[in-house]
Amino acid sequence: MTRRIKKIVGVTAMLILLIGGATSASEPGTQESNGDDPIRIHIKPLPEGVSRVFLTSSIDGRRRFELVSTDGTVERLDSEAFAQRLYTGQTGKPWFYRLLNISSPVGFAWVLLGLLGQVLFTGRMVLQWLTSEKAKRSVVPVGFWWMSLAGASMLLAYFIWRRDVVGVLGQSAGWLIYVRNLWLIYYPESNRSESI
Repeated sequence: MTRRIKKIVGVTAMLILLIGGATSASEPGTQESNGDDPIRIHIKPLPEGVSRVFLTSSIDGRRRFELVSTDGTVERLDSEAFAQRLYTGQTGKPWFYRLLNISSPVGFAWVLLGLLGQVLFTGRMVLQWLTSEKAKRSVVPVGFWWMSLAGASMLLAYFIWRRDVVGVLGQSAGWLIYVRNLWLIYYPESNRSESI
């Protein structure tokens, strides 16, 4: 493998490790804990003003939800109160917020970014198909790789925001392939002397 490819692979591996570390569930225990570690609950969308939710055990053995607000304060709720908080938070939202599983205009912007990335990703196949039909043979135009790279970059950002590990891994692997193909197209003379 060439040094450039090794660097790209190394940087991508570091990004995946950093993303994995940022989405890990380990958090320090609370003062009321009976020795069990709190379990982070991933809820999308989070209740208004809440940054994280944990399921914990109190000293008397009952399970509670801890809602950590954006200012750092902690609210402890039993399951009924937590369910009521989620229900109340969702019923006042517009229908498309519930459909897209978002809680704010910022979330709507992220979903639009993901949808645009998916449109580009689908459009690359349409471009390749139309180009091949015109040439009456299978052809992969340069635009296919550019649309792949742009679509994958948008989807990668969207999956990182959603904390979707499967999506992040899928788009990261493809991203390297698209960059390498563009490199081969635009710098063919430098690739003749390299051995892969």
